[in-house]
Amino acid sequence: MNIIQQYEADEIARLSTARAVPAFAPGDTVRVAVKVVEGDRTRTQAFEGVCIARSNKGLNSNFTVRKISYGEGVERVFPLYAPTIAEITVIRRGDVRRAKLYYLRGRRGKSARIAEKARVIDRPDATTAAAAETPAAE
Repeated sequence: MNIIQQYEADEIARLSTARAVPAFAPGDTVRVAVKVVEGDRTRTQAFEGVCIARSNKGLNSNFTVRKISYGEGVERVFPLYAPTIAEITVIRRGDVRRAKLYYLRGRRGKSARIAEKARVIDRPDATTAAAAETPAAE
């Protein structure tokens, strides 16, 4: 690993400790809390929409979020490790088969919906539960 890669790895580790980056992929609905500076005051503003693209390039990673605001499509590109991002929250997981969802730009209404990914429910298997309930033969 050369010096630049080592520096980027150290910076990613430092920035990840300050703000955890959740695992999300294109198709997921995310809420990004952005720090907005107005004069001498700072506030956070939420930008919630569908992640339509991810670009993973180490420290220069970014993601694109698309939302519909007053009937108009709005897209915004966020650097993943930017200090202006206060928090990233995954609202729901989308079930898509592509890495870039640019086709959503030309869709409206029901055709622009993304199916939700089925949740995995962790429960003990019936055979192991039955074996645990029966006492061991001595």
